[in-house]
Amino acid sequence: MKNSPFNFDEIVDRRHTHSVKWDHCPSDDVIPMWVADMDFKAAPCIIEALQQRLDHGVFGYANVPEEFFTSITNWFERRHNWTIDRNWIEYTTGVVPAISAVIKAITHPGENVVILTPIYNCFFTCIKNNKCNVVEVPLNYNNDYTYAINYEALEQALSDNNTHTLLFCNPHNPAGRVWPPQEMLKVSDLCIKHGVTVVSDEIHCEMVMPGHVYTPFASISPEAQEHCIMCGSPSKSFNIAGLQAAFIVCSNPDTKAKINRAINDNEVCDLNPFGLEAFMAAYNHGESWIMQLNEYLAGNYCLMRDMLNKELPSFHFTPIEGSYLAWVDVTGTGMTSTQVAQKILDEGKVLVNDGIIYGKAGNGFIRINFATPRSVVEEASQRIIRAMK
Repeated sequence: MKNSPFNFDEIVDRRHTHSVKWDHCPSDDVIPMWVADMDFKAAPCIIEALQQRLDHGVFGYANVPEEFFTSITNWFERRHNWTIDRNWIEYTTGVVPAISAVIKAITHPGENVVILTPIYNCFFTCIKNNKCNVVEVPLNYNNDYTYAINYEALEQALSDNNTHTLLFCNPHNPAGRVWPPQEMLKVSDLCIKHGVTVVSDEIHCEMVMPGHVYTPFASISPEAQEHCIMCGSPSKSFNIAGLQAAFIVCSNPDTKAKINRAINDNEVCDLNPFGLEAFMAAYNHGESWIMQLNEYLAGNYCLMRDMLNKELPSFHFTPIEGSYLAWVDVTGTGMTSTQVAQKILDEGKVLVNDGIIYGKAGNGFIRINFATPRSVVEEASQRIIRAMK
């Protein structure tokens, strides 16, 4: 990447480092492009902050300082034009624990939680672990391989007397939509109409492709803010997911108190000292790194898409707006997505996600993580082409 002080082309060998992404591969010759973490070193500001903490040498229980909260409020004010009251923020160990705690706080066992599928697979487990019912509302899949919300089907699900929660994803994983305000406003209006709370997973919010703008769901209107609980973290965007730090934003004090109770009930109420330092360094000093990373990721996506489109006409990429996860329609191969993913692994030595894990609407798709040095993206693309041809 020209004139960048950050070297995203550097190959970092992650094998045998207890990496979920790399060490769960069946063999060392497999390129893993499945689980959503990146193969880039963290931003220098984060590594420096962690090194200073390491040099201190004592790693006792961490107290969360006021700087933690101001790092969040300043970042979202500066980057996303959203003013967050410090008193709206709760902290926890990750976005999945956050979602689980929020569902525990605002639902009762046996109630419905609506999701827009295909959707991140942990949504299903978070709902089921809280003994609630999963209600899938498939997104409309268009002839140009894009996705849109089916508002009629959504309203039908929201109008059920047993439904009080919509679990939303912005940007959407795996469909790659960065939802524009006008579309989220329609969702918000329907939820308010039917007394449904929006729980919005916004962990991918910094990963945005050129020409698109992320808008926090709760920022679209005062009414939306009252009816939305946002779960976020710099973990995905700054590649620090293993350090376990996240936050929840809820403007309703009564609901926030219930969430606090659920976080403590679930025993996910303490941050570790390294996660704390990395979190604050990312939001306080990581802006230039994330901007250049997004440029690099856009180049990776275009390279993979163009290579596969040229050689594999049966593969159709959903136009990506956010995240670093390509969503590919493989129904034209005449094979199931499970068969395609297995063929790519067996014959191409590339590990991708079978779309079926993201709900019924994911059948016929694969998900490919392209957040890795460009030479690896090119090699993986060549392997996929050879395997499928």
